[in-house]
This record gives sequence, C-alpha cells and structure tokens, in this order.
Amino acid sequence: AFLQSEALGQPERPRAARSDRRLREAITAPRDAQRPMRILVATDAWEPQVNGVVRTLTRVVQELQAMGHTVEVIHPGQFKTFPLPPYAEIKVAIGVYEPVQELFKAFEPEAIHIATEGPIGLAARRICVEWKLPFTTSYHTRFPEYVSARLPLPLAAGYAYMKWFHKPSGRLMVATPTMRDELIRHGFRNISAWSRGVDTEQFRPKRPDEPDLFEGLARPIFLNVGRVAVEKNIEAFASLKLPGTKVVIGDGPAREELAEKYPETKFLGAKFGDELARYFACADVFCFPSLTDTFGLVILEAMAAGVPVAGFNAPGPADIIPGSNAGALAPDQETGLAEACLEALKCDRAVVRAFAEKFSWRACAEEFLKNLEPYPDPEKTRFWRRLRRLARLRRKPKTVA
Repeated sequence: AFLQSEALGQPERPRAARSDRRLREAITAPRDAQRPMRILVATDAWEPQVNGVVRTLTRVVQELQAMGHTVEVIHPGQFKTFPLPPYAEIKVAIGVYEPVQELFKAFEPEAIHIATEGPIGLAARRICVEWKLPFTTSYHTRFPEYVSARLPLPLAAGYAYMKWFHKPSGRLMVATPTMRDELIRHGFRNISAWSRGVDTEQFRPKRPDEPDLFEGLARPIFLNVGRVAVEKNIEAFASLKLPGTKVVIGDGPAREELAEKYPETKFLGAKFGDELARYFACADVFCFPSLTDTFGLVILEAMAAGVPVAGFNAPGPADIIPGSNAGALAPDQETGLAEACLEALKCDRAVVRAFAEKFSWRACAEEFLKNLEPYPDPEKTRFWRRLRRLARLRRKPKTVA
C-alpha cells in the first residue's frame, strides 16, 4: 500500500475523483487491437498439470506471442509448493505475495489477467486492488460445486467467496452462455464471452492405415477422458447399461475404487499428446458426465476426431451440442445419459468433424485480447516510473552525519 500511495502521489480528493474518472474512460476507450502489449497472466494452473484450464492458457499465450504481444505468466513453478490432497499432480504455491509483487514491478505490464482464484490469483488480485491497476479475471471451474462435492460446505459459501474475488475485476470472462446466465443469477457482473478452441491437426479422425487402439474390445466403444475424481461424475458413466465397452482414460483419486466397483469398465490410466488423440479417434462415442465444468475442452477434442459426444444438460454440453448434429444431450442432469449415448451413435462423423473445425485457438486469443483492460498511457508510464524511483530510494543507503 505504501509503494502504491507513493507511486500515484497524494492528490486532493476532488482531483482524485476526476483522475479516476479519466482513467476509467481511458481504459474503456477504443484502442488499436494490433498494437503489441505487455500482458501479464497470473494462474495457479500451469504445466505440468494436464487439464482444460492449462491447455487453454498455454495455447492462448502461444497465440498472443505469435500476434506480437509480450506475455509474462506467473505460475506455481516459480514458487515453493505443496501437493493438493488428494491430487498430487496439482501443486499449490506458498509464500507468493512479495515475490509476485517483484514480478509485477520487473515486468511492468500494460494489461493484467488473473485466471484462477488460488494463492497466486489472490496475490495478484490484492496487488491490483492496492495499486489501483485495472485487471480482468476468468471463470474456469465451478468452484462452489466442486468444493461441495468433496466437503460439507454449502454452495452459498463457495459463491460468496467467488463473488468477492471477481467483484473488482473489470471483466469476468466465461466460456458459455449457460455459465454466463448462471453467474448472473448468483449476482456476478461485468461478464464477457470468451469461447475456446481446439487443435484440429492433433485431434483428427482415424486414418484407414492407423491401428485400432481398442482392438479386441467389444464395439461400440464409449469413451471418457479426464481426471478420475468425484467432481467429474465418472461413476454416472461407469454405471450406465450400454452395449459394447465403456473406457475411461485418465488418472485420479477415485480410479482404484471405481475400477474395483465397475470391473466391466476399462480404466486405462492417463494418456497424453498424440497418443491421447489417437485414442479419441478410435472411439465410437465420447461420454461427458461432468456437472462441474464450465466448458469441457475434451468435448471439442472428441468432435475434432470425428467422435460424437453425449452429455448431461449442464454448462458445456448444453452450449455446444444442441443444433450441432455432433452429439446428443440428456434431458436433465440426472437421467437419460445412456439414451443420449445411443442417440449419438447415429451422428455422421464427417459432420461432427466439420463442426469442430469452426473453433480455432486464434479466434479464442483474439476474443481474450478484446476483453482485456490495459492500463492506458500516460497513467501507465507515470505509475511504473514513480514505482521504480521509489524502489531506488528505498535501496539507497542512509548517510550518517
């Protein structure tokens, strides 16, 4: 707070009000989208984690860099961490506030995006609020539902935290209209659309000369890919009465229990990269039972491989599947998933692939860029210049008379 007050100076109250108004007008004014910017992204989810949030952020960063922007990512790999029980692969950063401050000052960002609500996101949010820096946020996980699935915590408590976290954000980016409407009902504001993309070169239909990775298993193959955990609702898939074979690809704390409970379902463990893409392409239907995702990037990855998708009527499937001719939707969030799987079998795989080709990572990055709220000139230059001057003064040794 001391650094912020010294950097911005101490104007009189009436002048501060006019200054804040001019700053807001400058932030919201039309800007040249082609001008390269220094963009800072703060996230608690980053490589080597493997999930839709990480895939989205890494691909968007790559696209932004290809467009000429300079991007700095603050992520758990830069700090001391501990594994999040029961997910050993998810590392939680500790002692981050002061190091994150230094990273802000070293990079001097023009635009700031906070992607997650964990320790790194909290530190970045605190800095932006204290220093009066405009920033945006995004809603990647239905955190209240996720926590309630694992702990005896009411949904209202989870939503109270999420509303508090995102309230100062200039824009809250969400992936689907269903998620937008749900958050509006819970009292969120400043919501903007930010859709997703898919790599249609890596995820593609199976060629005739490629091996069938499910050879020897009874057809049709109903596939699920993702973290095997209670919040992903995998049991709703494993318990379905379907012809052929149900296959789960992924690892997680519930894998051993579910494999023992449903021996007819094949649990193959985690697969990555091109190997995972080939498993997608060899399936007949992709089943997405999750009720806690905000989009479900694996839905697009399956469709890019030409595989139709079945899912519950929940955020993600409810936004992607209807009208696509690329899958089938259950009537609600509890029943009809088996029927949706069988209906999806009837889809034309060429039509499914063509639908997925409409989603590109470049369009996703451009939409992200449009949603940012960059710190305008000359306020940006003034702020960072004063902050550098103050840092030099604080480091200068005191002279003794």
